[in-house]
Amino acid sequence: MTLIETLARWCAAPQPFSERAKTLAREAITDTLACMVAGQNDFSTRAVSEAWHDSPRSAAQAALVNATAAHAIDYDDNFTPGMSHASAVLLPALLPVALAQNSSGAELIAAYLVGLQAQAFIGEATGYGHYTAGWHGTSTIGCIGSAAGVAALMGQDAPGIARTLSISVSMASGVKGQFGTPLKPFHAGMAARNAVEAATLARTGMHGRLDIFECPQGFAELYAGTLSQPGWLNDRQHVIERIGVMPKKHPCCGSTHRILDAIADLQAQQLFHTDEVEQVHCQVGIANWRNLAYPQPADEMQARFSMPYCVAVMLEKGALSVSDFTPQAVAAQSDAQKLARITMSHWTAEQENENAALPHTLTVTLKDGRTLRHSRWQAKGVLEEPFSEAERQAKFLDCCAHLPDAQALYQQLADLEQTRDIGFLRRMMVTSRPSLPGDA
Repeated sequence: MTLIETLARWCAAPQPFSERAKTLAREAITDTLACMVAGQNDFSTRAVSEAWHDSPRSAAQAALVNATAAHAIDYDDNFTPGMSHASAVLLPALLPVALAQNSSGAELIAAYLVGLQAQAFIGEATGYGHYTAGWHGTSTIGCIGSAAGVAALMGQDAPGIARTLSISVSMASGVKGQFGTPLKPFHAGMAARNAVEAATLARTGMHGRLDIFECPQGFAELYAGTLSQPGWLNDRQHVIERIGVMPKKHPCCGSTHRILDAIADLQAQQLFHTDEVEQVHCQVGIANWRNLAYPQPADEMQARFSMPYCVAVMLEKGALSVSDFTPQAVAAQSDAQKLARITMSHWTAEQENENAALPHTLTVTLKDGRTLRHSRWQAKGVLEEPFSEAERQAKFLDCCAHLPDAQALYQQLADLEQTRDIGFLRRMMVTSRPSLPGDA
């Protein structure tokens, strides 16, 4: 069978999900909803809402706006197998479909697990070269995998899901050169909309090649893929149990997080005070270095992709919050001289070829001549170092601070799997057109 047929057959009849997998999925859904709320007033979300304000709010349009919001402030989870911010595309694509057909919380969780496994399968089949070549996996791999989840939620059989997957390949796009601009979160919105539209179109019988990954001029050839056959679809453990999605501790690009966590580790040991710091150097992977293109950020979006800015705030405050990425905060923190003392380099291609699991290394030089070094192989939030319940709740409440019933919503989401009516989730979705600068 082709890759698409293999994946579609699994998506149509997956093995029963474990309680552990369903719990991790519920936590990821809760985290993503919080990020969606926090991003609703970001410029990117407001621009997308304005652009399609006069269009009927279809499921696809709702997916577009809410996925843009979920990814708007870059606080949403990372997913290594998909090279993607998996949940920011997947959940907003599923939500309007689930609400329209009165799906239960258990059905939403199951569809999420199908779509996440599909993203992992497509990501592994394509290979990491796709991402390093400059493709934004959130909007390419995310679109295709999420389309499988939507099709499964709609109740499509294996041939229907295969049609959906083939259609979604032709809709997958998004380049990493747009990082640091409002188009990056739009990539997530575009992918979610395309996922819904691909599944909807497949129900009419529309179809394409089922070997569109493998064939000449297919996805792998055109999108810098290495094309392998993933062999773990029938593993007893779901990918969310084996590898997991990684919620973000900090509301900025994930490429900064190991360095920020390394700073937190040193701060916890009280080895230095911020006033003692003379210089900071950060050594990261090549792809991470390329993602962080703004040493002197001009606005809050660039600041999320600026290692010097994020490090400077972390050194000063010991944490980063949603409130650190506003125009006012960036203007106050973006002192050129202060940021210039924070430098960044990357591992060489030869080093990465020899070892795919290199750490990110922080070097802090103090004014008294001491040098502190600390390396991180993973960021906080991975399965091996998960958030505590207190940390999950604190992030949710930070993101949803303006909602009067945030605490109650968090408790409702804790019982999502047992919830028959998920209509309460509408309170966390973008339902109106936010105003843009210049509006009367």
